[in-house]
Amino acid sequence: MKIRQGGVADVGAVLAMFDSAVAWLASQGRTGQWGSEPFTGNGKREAQVRAWAESGGMRIAEVDGVPAGTVTVGAVPPAYVEPAKVAELYVQALVTDRRFAGLGVGRALLEWSYGEAARLGVAVLRVDCYAGDDGRLVAFYESCGFRRAEPFTVGTWPGMVLERELTGA
Repeated sequence: MKIRQGGVADVGAVLAMFDSAVAWLASQGRTGQWGSEPFTGNGKREAQVRAWAESGGMRIAEVDGVPAGTVTVGAVPPAYVEPAKVAELYVQALVTDRRFAGLGVGRALLEWSYGEAARLGVAVLRVDCYAGDDGRLVAFYESCGFRRAEPFTVGTWPGMVLERELTGA
């Protein structure tokens, strides 16, 4: 697996990753996270992916030269999350293409993010995620070394902020 800088040329591939994740979740009746409609063709979602691509914080994981997952990191959390009281790096987006499920793509991107946080000398790497349904997404982040920091809701959407402290920061 190779992790490379992402950019505007990757917007279509990233939208396809989200589309595959949405279709998979919907096939299991788990539409609470991102709904049941593809990101592709949704102007708001397309604009968000383009903004991530233009931010400089997007990375693409490739398996055999094919985009398999993406992460975007930045210094500022989304508006619905309070900033940390210490210097942080925030995982703004993480998704893997379902064709590459089970290959550790998401874990590799989170480890890259942790390394980037260490390189930047921040005290904590944070992420938020959907905390509804069976809680499997929160459990995934916990299995990657994050701990629950703070629950929140956006409307009726239940979320959880998780954090992973950096040693020596």
